[in-house]
Amino acid sequence: MKLTFTLKKTILMIAMSFLLLVAPFVGKVEASSKSADILQTATSLIGVKYSYGGNTTGGFDCSGYVSYVFKQHDINVSRTTTSMHASGTPVSKDDLETGDLVFFNTSGKGVSHVGIYIGDGKFSHASTSKGVRVDKLSDPYYWGERYVGAKRIAGVNAVASAN
Repeated sequence: MKLTFTLKKTILMIAMSFLLLVAPFVGKVEASSKSADILQTATSLIGVKYSYGGNTTGGFDCSGYVSYVFKQHDINVSRTTTSMHASGTPVSKDDLETGDLVFFNTSGKGVSHVGIYIGDGKFSHASTSKGVRVDKLSDPYYWGERYVGAKRIAGVNAVASAN
């Protein structure tokens, strides 16, 4: 009888240790899956034309594109670039993760353009000249010098989910 109790106690200790070891990663796996889904949706729209005020696959402006992509994954973001920039958690350029929003000053008047970071130093966005496309953040001729910052939206990746 004492042996049975000791065996049960040992099994319980192993199970609890396993849970303590695995628990911190559970939310990250879910968030990682969400950001991978966002990446797939964002890049599946490459080639859709630009349309001022557009927020459908018939045509997007930059914030309409971002809000459309996130809405496909039950994440609501503001509709305008300025209000998107006012929400979320700031992220340094060195800590960007897939699904973070990246912001630019293209008009000379604060934040005026938004895209979705897709990894490897690239972002997807709705360009006025070429529609939905992928560009490099560090493009020395345009995007690199206009980069303003980035925000992480709750529910997209591990850090946002933990907050």
